[in-house]
Amino acid sequence: MSKGCVISSIIGGAFLFGIFLIVMYFVSTYNSMVTLNETADNKWAQVENQYQRRFDLIPNLVEIVKGYAKHESGTFIAVTEARSKVSQINLSANDLSDPAKFQQFQNAQDGLSSALSKLMVVVEAYPELKANENFKKLQDELAGTENRIAVERMRFNDEIKSYNVKIKKFPANFIAGMFGFTERPYFEIEEGTEKAPKIEF
Repeated sequence: MSKGCVISSIIGGAFLFGIFLIVMYFVSTYNSMVTLNETADNKWAQVENQYQRRFDLIPNLVEIVKGYAKHESGTFIAVTEARSKVSQINLSANDLSDPAKFQQFQNAQDGLSSALSKLMVVVEAYPELKANENFKKLQDELAGTENRIAVERMRFNDEIKSYNVKIKKFPANFIAGMFGFTERPYFEIEEGTEKAPKIEF
């Protein structure tokens, strides 16, 4: 084999190896984006689970408070209306990339948190209600749920950060653009709602 053929073979082999590395990088990057995207969807499902738990607790809580504070109808109406708004917004995993839909969902949840806070202020005026065993049990469940919501939102945001960083980094951003991976919004805390509604007394 001549020297020229050997050099051509080496160059050809190096070229093929380079192509192989590029393809492997492409595949690896794409797969990691898919994994991060799916993990973020899973984290979102956990956020929704906790919101659903809170949603389910509210009617029982309101009914118990009504038994002691019948004249606080404005507060009960506010909680019921806020809960109704939450029930009207269905946010699927596919909608998480839509900042407007995501913000609408977040605003509804923040409105419900605010209404619950007002309900808990009403409770302060009724010591006999605070001593009610059923109320105390629901209060504990709601407080635990609010804490879990905060934790799951934080975990969701952490996963979204990993995903967003991945799709923005060069040269992965080209692959993200080719396959429609877009930036996803964070669950932001509205000013004044940094803390969960105060449920404990």
